[in-house]
Amino acid sequence: MQQERHNRYEKARILGARALQISYGAPVLIETDRSEPILIAAEEYDADVLPFTVNRGPKR
Repeated sequence: MQQERHNRYEKARILGARALQISYGAPVLIETDRSEPILIAAEEYDADVLPFTVNRGPKR
């Protein structure tokens, strides 16, 4: 089952939240040479390993 892609606002929110977690010492979920939390978060997002879900709510 292919993961549903997020719109740019959802992606920005996910990356920001994950980068904050990494900056506070959360374990990195992939092997990387990067040191900046936002770049690590982007690599994790691209690798599809982030445990985030997006609840969009009911359609109007």
